[in-house]
Parts: sequence; C-alpha cells; structure tokens
Amino acid sequence: MGTNKIGRDHSRFKQIVRGKIKKELRRYITQGELIGRQGNKAVSIPLPQIQLPKFRYGSKDKGGVGQGEGEEGDPLGKGQPQPGEGGEAGEAPGEHVLEVEIDLDELAEILGEELALPKIEPKGKKAISSEKDVYTGIHRQGPESLRHFKRTFKAALLREIASGTYDPDNPIVLPIREDKRYRSWKTQTTPEANAVILYMMDVSGSMGHEQKEMVRIESFWIDTWLRSQYKNIESRFIVHDAAAKEVDRHTFFHLRESGGTKISSAYEMCLRMINDEFPSDEWNIYPFHFSDGDNWGGDDTRHCIELLDKELLPKVNVFCYGQVKSAYGSGQFIKDLRGAFPETDERIILSSIASRDEIYDSIKDFLGKGK
Repeated sequence: MGTNKIGRDHSRFKQIVRGKIKKELRRYITQGELIGRQGNKAVSIPLPQIQLPKFRYGSKDKGGVGQGEGEEGDPLGKGQPQPGEGGEAGEAPGEHVLEVEIDLDELAEILGEELALPKIEPKGKKAISSEKDVYTGIHRQGPESLRHFKRTFKAALLREIASGTYDPDNPIVLPIREDKRYRSWKTQTTPEANAVILYMMDVSGSMGHEQKEMVRIESFWIDTWLRSQYKNIESRFIVHDAAAKEVDRHTFFHLRESGGTKISSAYEMCLRMINDEFPSDEWNIYPFHFSDGDNWGGDDTRHCIELLDKELLPKVNVFCYGQVKSAYGSGQFIKDLRGAFPETDERIILSSIASRDEIYDSIKDFLGKGK
C-alpha cells in the first residue's frame, strides 16, 4: 500500500515538474541556461522550489485575524530589517531553487508537445538492425539467473496451502523444483534508420559572440529533438570564412576568423561528406547552415544556389538555413535564397533569427515539417 502511494506521489510530482517546464519552455530556450547543465543522457533544470500548503492550529482564546490589543498602524512585535538594510544573520529560510534532472528523451517529448512537432518519417533504406531480448512470458524451465522470485514463491505457497503443510505461526515457504518459474524471452530484430546532422556556420569577423551563442542554443534543441527520433545519429561540424574546414563541436562554437565569406566553400565540403560517407539511400541527412547573410559576391551566391538545386537538395531530407542578425552583416543571402526557391519547395527551410527571443520560432520553422 505504501509503495503504491509513493509511486502515485512520484508520478504526480513528475507531472507537476513537467507542467512547469512546459510553462517556462520559451524562457529556457531563449536564455540557454540548460546547455551548461547537460549530461550524456539527462539535463538538470532549475525550478522554483515547490512548497506544499500547511495548516497551523492555535488556541481558541487567541482571537481571529486582525483581533486583539492595539490600534491600526501599530507595529507587530520587533521590526525586522528590510532587504538591503543589513542587520545580523537571520535564522529564517530564504528562497531556494530546486534542480530537477530530466532525461533528454523526455525533454524532447516536451519540446515536441509544446511546439506541436510531428514525428519524423525517415527516408532511405533502414540499413541497420539492432537485436533486443524481450521477456514474453513465464515457463517452468530455464536458467536460475532468470528465475522469477514472486511467481516461484506464489506457486510454492499455493502448493503448501493446498496440501495443508503451511503453518501461519511459522510462515516458512520452501520452493521445490515443481514450484520454480522462469522468465522466457525472444530476440526481436528492430530496423533502425541512420541520420547525420551537418552543421555549417560562418565564422568570419562579422559573426560575433552573441550570434554564435544563438546558434549554439538552437543547435542544442535541434540535436535533442533529432536524437529522440533516430537511434543512430552522427553530428559533423563545418566552419567557413573564405574557405571551409571540418572542426570538432567546441571549436565550431568558439572559433572566430577574420576576412571575407565564401559560402559555397561550406556547401562543397558538405556535398563531399555526403558523397564519401553518407550515401543518401542509407542515411537521413540534415544540413543546417547559419550565417549573418554576407557572401563574397553575386557569382558565389549563384554557385551556392546551383549546388543546392542540383546536388544537395535531391540528397537530403531537408536543408535548413538560419540567418542570424548581425550589426555588420548585410542579410542579403536569405533574400537571394527566397528569390531562387519558392515557399512551396519543402526541400529547403529558411528562417530569420534576429534575437534570442526568435530561437523558439526558428526551431519550429526547422522541425515543424516532420521531414
């Protein structure tokens, strides 16, 4: 009975926490405060401490609220120092923040519910299969390591009661061979889809710390959602100014270069990666490119559009371009892409990210198609 009550209370607490996370999700996304608390499979979320109301009983002869000696405006007892007025160390508790750990899969589920994200339908061959042992029933024979204690004890108890050998005053139940029950299992083969996320970012001088931080926040949520949709997923990182190169995750978000910007260098490297390592008939491919919209010139922009139209878009699930507002960027590239690809072309998704407040909507732009 007590165990059931604990389970119900724990379930209710999880629902309360889940509700608070959903309510504050936009704030968590825009501030990026979850990223520093991320572990391998979970993330710590700061929540205001949940207080339960309590009744405090007093004597009947003490009167009710607002009753007793004194006039309106008289102080009640010794005054306490106000915040900022100093004073001695107090004994009253302050306000606390409760950190709750939540699985990344559950966080992705909350994100999907709040943004109404559709489940992704993988394309290409389901090339990888995983084997998983699933318990399917109870048998009378099996290895001792799979003996089901409760079912064995129950069978022994029923046998002793039926035979009249059970003594309530000395309730010792000794299973014999006929009482033993074992878990049975079968191996299920589950097809799994491959997926790769190819992140590309302009790291020229016009992309400052704030622009990279917005990209880092958005990438965390993109990763969280896509990893909940695929069992086998890889992430690769490409940075570019006038030339492109592959880097690790940390370098991707912290590198800053000077000089011009040639976006086609990143698209060419992305295409080489796909052709060499991630064939489109076996992989679900998600390129994400972030830039402030500056490019080297019209010729390179035309080359980018040609690469997208003829090479990249036919191979990927969807191509996502996010343009981050910068004081030094012209913002022209997204306009050129909109002129080259109609809004009805679902192979490419364009999103403008003027500030952190727009990250929430940009995530929905990118992931809301279920591609």
